[in-house]
Amino acid sequence: MKKLSLWTACCAAFFVLASCGSSTRSAEVPVEKKTSELSEAERTDKEPGPEIKQETRLRQEPEEKENKDSSSELKEEGKSTDDDDIFEDSPDDPVVGAAIDARLDVVYVPTPQPVVDRMLKLAKIKKGEVLYDLGCGDGRIVVTAAKRYGIKAKGFDIDPRRVAEAKANVKAAGVEDLVTIEEKNIFSLDLSPADIVTLFLLPELNVKLIPQLKKLKAGSRIISHEFNMRGVKPIYKTIMRPKGYTSRHFIFLWRSPIKVTKRRQARKSRKRKK
Repeated sequence: MKKLSLWTACCAAFFVLASCGSSTRSAEVPVEKKTSELSEAERTDKEPGPEIKQETRLRQEPEEKENKDSSSELKEEGKSTDDDDIFEDSPDDPVVGAAIDARLDVVYVPTPQPVVDRMLKLAKIKKGEVLYDLGCGDGRIVVTAAKRYGIKAKGFDIDPRRVAEAKANVKAAGVEDLVTIEEKNIFSLDLSPADIVTLFLLPELNVKLIPQLKKLKAGSRIISHEFNMRGVKPIYKTIMRPKGYTSRHFIFLWRSPIKVTKRRQARKSRKRKK
């Protein structure tokens, strides 16, 4: 009887172990299936389907619209003119052809032609007036002033490469009788003969010109592309975004006699005392 009981117990134990083994193997199947499902989901995360990509675009659209709305006050100008045939701009790549020299205060960056047109329009040019462009680059401002308004214009630059380029453009435009290009240091110039002075210089260089600009005759206009003149409040400033460009451009206008603020004068007196 004891032998039978022992035999029964052994058989029972064998069946229990067998059933456990089969359940363990059957449990592994879902685990493998689940693992394959997770890896597929990970691939889906890395490579979003069309629906996800479309949703991403939709989330970005309001931001783009908001940027357009925030710049609604900007003026879009820049119709094609005859001057564009001479001066070819590369939108949003302003430092093309930049001249870097140890003697130069700035890197040459051409003013977009639509900005040139706007600057000259703000000047309200009259017949018989004279324009000085300080740092004339390729001569586009003086050439445009002569062609469009028929006035005499002088361009000054310290870089011989820019001077040669400007002279070539003056000749190509057929305005040699009205335009003069000279290789000179602008900080040693007598600006008193000018009725209009155009600038595209760094802010500290605009400030450095103040003693010369103060000698301009009454009613003369000073127009700066991009940079203000610290210590001298402009009578007008505007922002424009020419067609075909994504960057904004600032234009500042002053009328002679310019008035230096008291804060600026106080700062200068403190430097002298030091």
